[in-house]
Amino acid sequence: MAISKAAPQGTDDHREQQARPQEEGRHLNSPLLLTMLMVVLVLLQSPIRRALSAPVMQSWTTVFVAVMVQALPFLVLGVLLSAAIAVFVPPSFFARALPSRPALAVPVASAAGAVLPGCECASVPVAGALVRRGVTPAAALAFLLSAPAINPIVLTATAVAFPGDPEMVLARLVASLLVACAMGWLWLRLGRTDWLKPPTRPSHDGHTKGEAFWGSVRHDVMHAGGFLVVGAMAAATLKAVAPESWLRAAADNPVLSVLVLAVLAVLLSICSEADAFVAASLSQFSLTARLTFLVVGPMIDLKLFAMQAGTFGRAFALRFAPATFALAVGVSVLTGWVIL
Repeated sequence: MAISKAAPQGTDDHREQQARPQEEGRHLNSPLLLTMLMVVLVLLQSPIRRALSAPVMQSWTTVFVAVMVQALPFLVLGVLLSAAIAVFVPPSFFARALPSRPALAVPVASAAGAVLPGCECASVPVAGALVRRGVTPAAALAFLLSAPAINPIVLTATAVAFPGDPEMVLARLVASLLVACAMGWLWLRLGRTDWLKPPTRPSHDGHTKGEAFWGSVRHDVMHAGGFLVVGAMAAATLKAVAPESWLRAAADNPVLSVLVLAVLAVLLSICSEADAFVAASLSQFSLTARLTFLVVGPMIDLKLFAMQAGTFGRAFALRFAPATFALAVGVSVLTGWVIL
């Protein structure tokens, strides 16, 4: 009986001893694979250089680098604010700052977006921190939509880009606030908790506040930064292959021009601090169509969709993004008709 019991244990030990060298072999092969990859790149450097020098690849690289350079500083700003909120701001602060009734908290949170000098890359991690701190998701989502579109830097850039049309600043402010509030109330009315994945971060129990702060920063940079890269790559690909003749043909049709610039805002994924200058350069389009470009872009574009899916879950993004797009287009047209 003793021998029969010992046999399985010896067999398990033998299997573990066999598995350990295999695991070590996989680890030892990693530098070898990296070396082989470097050798292949060196051998193929001439074909790779020719491919990268093609006009399409140069356009792709330009757009990708531009999106990343514009977005990264504000992503870092948002990450720092998110970590500061998570570590240093007590949860009771938000209960005092926002009205207790969610329906009233939505417009207050929308108006609070005016104080954050950042773009959509900054608003996503901040909105995630608000949800983690117990703020009603409807208010946090309203803040997420309004902050990139109505902060002082964006409005100032819009005024500079449209010196002959000062009403564009007012139209952008009004339309963006209306969309943010409407989406917050819509989520309050129709949103379901199982659609929104609560944003998570690693636990920092037992650490000092400084250690917890930098731990949160590292987590959010790696998490949100990865989705930013994916979105920037998609935007660069679409920009490089889209014919410019489509824009000229669409500008002559009032309805089509609005839809084209709305879709273009999603595809280009331009930072909200720079989109006004791009819109001003599209002088063949009407002011209402360009207003749609300015309202849609900061609320839903490729990189923002990827970051929202990574922060709040794909089920949320697949519902929230189309609704935001449709509402932003409708409100922009109505606001343009009244103000412009």
